[in-house]
Amino acid sequence: MKPYKFPSSGNCSPRSPPASPRPRSRSPRYRHRSGKPVRPASKSLAQRLGWLLLSLLLKRQGLFLFAPLLYLSVMLFYMGTVPYDIVPVSKLRHPPGSLYRSPQLYAKLRSEMDSDNSSVDAISTIWKNSYKGGEWRPCIKKSSGGLPESNGYIYVEANGGLNQQRTSICNAVAVAAYLNATLIIPYFHFHSIWRDSRIIRLSPFANRLSTDAPPAVQRLRCLTNYQALNFSDPISTLGKILVERMKKHSAKNGGKYVSVHLRFEEDMVAFSCCVYDGGEQEKIDMDAARERGWKGKFTKPGRIIIPGAIRLNGSCPLTPLEVGLMLRGMGFGKSTSVYLASGKIYNYEKYMAPLLEMFPLLQTKETLASAEELAPFKNYSSRMAAIDYTVCLHSEVFVPTQGGNFLQVLLGHRRYLYGGHSRTIRPDKRKLAVLFDNPNIGWKNFKKQMVNMRANSVSKGLQLKRASDSIYSFPCPDCMCKADKSEDARSPSVT
Repeated sequence: MKPYKFPSSGNCSPRSPPASPRPRSRSPRYRHRSGKPVRPASKSLAQRLGWLLLSLLLKRQGLFLFAPLLYLSVMLFYMGTVPYDIVPVSKLRHPPGSLYRSPQLYAKLRSEMDSDNSSVDAISTIWKNSYKGGEWRPCIKKSSGGLPESNGYIYVEANGGLNQQRTSICNAVAVAAYLNATLIIPYFHFHSIWRDSRIIRLSPFANRLSTDAPPAVQRLRCLTNYQALNFSDPISTLGKILVERMKKHSAKNGGKYVSVHLRFEEDMVAFSCCVYDGGEQEKIDMDAARERGWKGKFTKPGRIIIPGAIRLNGSCPLTPLEVGLMLRGMGFGKSTSVYLASGKIYNYEKYMAPLLEMFPLLQTKETLASAEELAPFKNYSSRMAAIDYTVCLHSEVFVPTQGGNFLQVLLGHRRYLYGGHSRTIRPDKRKLAVLFDNPNIGWKNFKKQMVNMRANSVSKGLQLKRASDSIYSFPCPDCMCKADKSEDARSPSVT
């Protein structure tokens, strides 16, 4: 047997597979009569076109299957040739309200804001077209009859802060009248209770009485709140002195000044769970303050806190910078005298700097009074709040930045003094959150939005009390009477 020889080709494998063995069949398809192989008949034109079309389709399908692999190969090759330090990185878009952008907005608007002389200062026009629907005046009739024999005594524990204590006393007077009982003057910090069996002790007693009571009860509340209750002589004396000093500082504006109640103390910022621009130190401060004041309240399992959502909901305390931007946008210029009512402001030097730049004539009780004058009140938050209350009460415009009892009681007291009206600007904090979050807004657009917000606040005119309202916020008509057009019904004010 001779050995098999491979084809003499340069390839490692034959160019074509080995031929199939000849079939043993004697079918005429394979052999002639002579025994030689028979060639297939030539294909028709239609057959050849069909085979051509089929081959093209098969080739295109293969190309489609191969294209994704080709694309991935090219991309991998490209990424391998690009240095890591210049690979493009897409910036994450922060959710609305999640960042405190007010400093960036202030930096952008400051130059145009300072050069804007297009309008008259708002302090001179804030009272324009303010009286609508006639004048009102305080109208509380005192009883001239004698007192009947008392049925007993009522002892009330007035709980809460300054203004909660105020409403507690007024409500206690009304309850005593209901029961024809003698009201013992509340002792706010006590260690023993009267042992008289006829004494009724109500504790705590802030909002136990309905806002909608019979006229006689409402009149008693009015009399107590607006005439009988006064701060102690040391507090009221210093308060009146500071009002006079504020008017002297506001001589260029006819003695008119704006008061702002700022709530940016550490505990207020901590309780809000809002995030500003203090970085890691702010987080440490706020976590510590929350743990001191509300141990475990904010770290309960499952509790989710979203600072951006809180800000967009209008629940974040306004910073001094934001208050300044708002007031300047509303038309209050650098020459406006501003009284700032506040506790100890968180991170004072940092957050107060821009507000002082925008309003260099700004004053506080600490700048208006000497250290000796404030010494008797310094360590008592309610006494310091009472001084702020007095100066805010007699301001031309009052601007609260947060809700609360201070706002509600002061709002009603100002309406009582000013003929049923109150020049109070209540910021739309939800709208402000959106505006402060927009670094592309221009000064003209921002100012337009602020002027509209101011107009909506001060143009509401007289607001009468509804059934669900409190006389401490809405003294008309329970505590006031409609004045005749012929009489001078100008409401009283401190001079």
